[in-house]
Amino acid sequence: MTDFSGRDRRGRFWPYALVVLALAYVGMAAVMIPLMAGVFAEATAYAAANPDQATVVSGPGYYSVQIHDPEAIAMPDFGLVFTAVGIAAALTVILLAAAVTRRLHDTGRAGWWGLPPVVFLTTGLLLFPRMMDQMMQSEAEAPSMGLFFLLFANNLIYIICLLGLIILLVLDGTKGPNRYGPPSD
Repeated sequence: MTDFSGRDRRGRFWPYALVVLALAYVGMAAVMIPLMAGVFAEATAYAAANPDQATVVSGPGYYSVQIHDPEAIAMPDFGLVFTAVGIAAALTVILLAAAVTRRLHDTGRAGWWGLPPVVFLTTGLLLFPRMMDQMMQSEAEAPSMGLFFLLFANNLIYIICLLGLIILLVLDGTKGPNRYGPPSD
């Protein structure tokens, strides 16, 4: 799991990677769903008790509650949420780093090819809370969109890098030994 040397064939890498990713998403959902369900329940209850302080719009497959007094219901600590998402992402990267490196070795490439998506993911995770703080605090004036567009560009580059890495991970391994050792069994 933490061995960065050697090689891994596709049949060994992909089941492991998919299980790690599935567990990461299940873990994040286990934290986010109850948190957001509580906020939605509180908003719905407030709207029912104070119809003059809320606007409820619903239709087929659509339900929206807008609370006119932003301090009427307690919002979750999004700093805590962003921290939890960051920890989950870091744990996922740590669990995948050695396997990705070994898989890249199997294709004859250095493990460094796996770093660009990590750099852009980290940048996005660090800047997103700052952007949200700016947007939440500047109610009187329009927030600066500079950070938004920077994050948008960062996320676009992240997706391109991630797709490039996935393509490299899908490629056939080199036949026979390469500079990283013999093929894995």
